[in-house]
Amino acid sequence: MYHKRTSSNFPSLLLSIGDYVQFLVELKPDDPSPLKSTTVLSPKFHLPSPNMRLIGSCNGFVCLLKGWMFDLDHSVYISNPPLGEYFKLKLPKQEKRTRVAYAFCFSEASRQYKVLRSAVRHQKVAELKVYTLGVDEKWRYVGEAPQPLSVSFSKANVNGVVHWMNSEKNDSIYSFNSWTEELKSLLAPRGLETPSYNLTLVELGNCLCLCSPNHSEYVDIWWMKEYGIAESWTKTRILKDTIQSNIRCDIFIPISTWKDGEILMQRYRGTQVVSYNPKEKKFTKVKVYLGHKSSSYIPTFYSLKTVIGESCQVSYTYPKIDIV
Repeated sequence: MYHKRTSSNFPSLLLSIGDYVQFLVELKPDDPSPLKSTTVLSPKFHLPSPNMRLIGSCNGFVCLLKGWMFDLDHSVYISNPPLGEYFKLKLPKQEKRTRVAYAFCFSEASRQYKVLRSAVRHQKVAELKVYTLGVDEKWRYVGEAPQPLSVSFSKANVNGVVHWMNSEKNDSIYSFNSWTEELKSLLAPRGLETPSYNLTLVELGNCLCLCSPNHSEYVDIWWMKEYGIAESWTKTRILKDTIQSNIRCDIFIPISTWKDGEILMQRYRGTQVVSYNPKEKKFTKVKVYLGHKSSSYIPTFYSLKTVIGESCQVSYTYPKIDIV
């Protein structure tokens, strides 16, 4: 019940300062004043380490990276922050510095959580391996594909399918299906002139979207209305003329949808979060003072043991209290 209510009416955001996750914020859309519509959650928020980068989240569980993608000794964790639980993954051995990236996904069909790992081998071609939580501790090879653009490529996770783009081409979108473990490519919108490194893939309202946020006067969003059908791409141009003038020309990146189809966006490397109402065609400011990067998040009260199994060791970021 809480999950359904939260996902539709009370979306939450994980806020990062710099590259590190620091805060959990819950938005209150029913507040009549948009300038007073944000509340920091009072329950404690625990991560395995203070310097953790967010890879992605699924159903309240988050995947976190400690270290940098070139570091031989980087670590990957699965965590439930409100409960303070975490599990450290055993990573494949690396004999030399390799650019790696990770994705975290969930398959409704198999009810399994998986971590996808991309490691560049040669000429920007990445070897992909997958780890299934609660099944075994093996990383299985699933194929090769163009490398993703960043350390995380989980933002465009639609129905358990992860998406990313090539850094040199903007005509194709690559995908990994967490159920079938198949790699495929989708056609991007026709006639794209923006290079892929200035495009952002994101999931909005359970729809795969491609965003071009770099123009000073507007944000372009292409919506794939029918998944896998190239002809279904539909473009929306959002004018930024109702954003306060001193930051209007900056980059605003879509995060998620909330309320009745409003789109949350964050100023790139800034603390400002705004909400765009497509019916009224205007922006309102959302009162979030901390965080340079935001990610949509839905808290869960399920234990991490329901994902990794009772046989695996769950650690806690604070002393566990047994209630008798």
